[in-house]
Amino acid sequence: MAVLPRRPKGPPLNALRAFEAAARLGSFVAAAEELSVTPGAISQHIKTIEAWADVPLFRRNAQGVELTAPGRQLAGDFTLAFDQLAAATHNLRNLSPSVEIHIAALPSVAQLWLPARLGRIRNTLPDMKFSVTAMETPPRLSRDLFDLSVFIAEPDGAADQIVIAEDVIFPVCAPELAESFDFESTPLLHDQTWHDDWRRWSEETGTIISDPNKGPKYSLYGLAVEEAKSGAGALMAHGCLIEPALKAGHLVRVSAQACETGRSLVINLPHPSRRRAELEKIVELLREG
Repeated sequence: MAVLPRRPKGPPLNALRAFEAAARLGSFVAAAEELSVTPGAISQHIKTIEAWADVPLFRRNAQGVELTAPGRQLAGDFTLAFDQLAAATHNLRNLSPSVEIHIAALPSVAQLWLPARLGRIRNTLPDMKFSVTAMETPPRLSRDLFDLSVFIAEPDGAADQIVIAEDVIFPVCAPELAESFDFESTPLLHDQTWHDDWRRWSEETGTIISDPNKGPKYSLYGLAVEEAKSGAGALMAHGCLIEPALKAGHLVRVSAQACETGRSLVINLPHPSRRRAELEKIVELLREG
């Protein structure tokens, strides 16, 4: 009976992935966030590679980490390799005859903007399947297996980005609260992601609010919207998200003044070579008001 020779083992793929992310982002913490693991796990992966190669790849210091000369030499090769692996995986997935569109979206967008539009798409394309993942940070569409992402972010002018609407903010509250509304006695509701909205609006419109940071804070903008509807206080509305509540009369504006945040509601798409044929029609339906 033939004896199979033992082959030399390389480091684990997850360890290589951790090195690539940490090298590209320049941070174990940022790499951990991108890969949905702990910074400690990233550190352990890096130690595994360094022990295997017997070469230090990062220099640790009080300010964080930085690549050593060997680390810098290797970083680009690993980024290219994982980009190519991701491209091949995208191409493999796109060969499947069954179509399921994977969408990544900011939680507030997933709750307040997407549902009505997905309903329209289902009516137009009844055989289409969707999955929606709510996340705070936009995915890298060159790596992650999402077909598109929808976020409120600063436009970057990329060819693969479609601007849907500018992000404009203005204060709103429930109709019954509007009758006796004033900025000093009414609780101000805050979203933790956009915690600076009240101060920004106050300064840019010249509206005096003695303490723009007062009031309860919510980790989900959708929850803050529901609280505003119930009369808990005034909320700084993001126009593209609040429009349905305004049309339905659940919320009303308490000031005609608005200001732009410099961000926009944007759809990001992968490279054309990685798009499913159905994506063009889906984006067209998403763009409809």
